[in-house]
Amino acid sequence: MSSTRRVLTILLGILVIGFVLLQLVGLIVPSLARTNPPVTYQVQWDSPEIEQMMRKTCYDCHSNETVWPWYSYVAPVSWLIINHVNEGRDNLNFSTGQGELESEDLIRQIERGQMPPANYLSMHPEANLSESDKVTLIQGIRASLPGD
Repeated sequence: MSSTRRVLTILLGILVIGFVLLQLVGLIVPSLARTNPPVTYQVQWDSPEIEQMMRKTCYDCHSNETVWPWYSYVAPVSWLIINHVNEGRDNLNFSTGQGELESEDLIRQIERGQMPPANYLSMHPEANLSESDKVTLIQGIRASLPGD
């Protein structure tokens, strides 16, 4: 075996071992756990259509009903996703009633294009809202949640 090939083999081995160690860290550190705690609160959405739109666009980050995609199990990407979901739940959680469950704040976020965020939409294009979807969703939020 040539020295170049030997060096490449060693580097590949180091990379594989490093990747495996990264995966193990996620299993050991509790704050890196993918969780879906019990649902203790249910928003009474104005219609099944509004509930479906909210679930499609908001619930992965703002509820305890997160659908964890395959890439959320691969470190270090998984750590970013888990952190994002935990932050989202801390700010607003439709499964616990925690956070600002007030219509006008949610509506401002949607109107400004801040929610759903672009990095979420890149991996979940089905959550992208057309202008007519935004109008429908905003009407449903106003009918379902208290104002400010």
